[in-house]
Amino acid sequence: MSSGPGRLLVTLYGIFTVGATSRSVYQLSTRFDEAPLAYLLSALAALVYAFITVSLVRGGERARRGALAACVAELAGVLTVGAWSVASPEAFPDATVWSDFGQGYLYLPVVLPVAGLLWLRRAPRAEGPDAPS
Repeated sequence: MSSGPGRLLVTLYGIFTVGATSRSVYQLSTRFDEAPLAYLLSALAALVYAFITVSLVRGGERARRGALAACVAELAGVLTVGAWSVASPEAFPDATVWSDFGQGYLYLPVVLPVAGLLWLRRAPRAEGPDAPS
């Protein structure tokens, strides 16, 4: 899964993991009282990104299924938080990774799970101990 276009996905998810993790750790440790919901959602995004990155690197059928489920959850999160942040901006005094559908990140947070889902559906199935029989 981490060859060809999958390699680009691994790279982008890795970058987003580092970015969202550092952002949320800093915000949670220094400014939690300013926008707790936004900062906790950024931490959740970091966890999702990390899970997808590890799954893509690990490979295998089980990891592919886990990454698929995480991409669906990520897309649901981006769409939900994106719509919520547009409809009720006062609920988000500071932006999350997923605010405004990822506008602060060039909309990559909404494009990335779609690309991940497309790649994971088309990626060749793994052969080996955890491949389906």
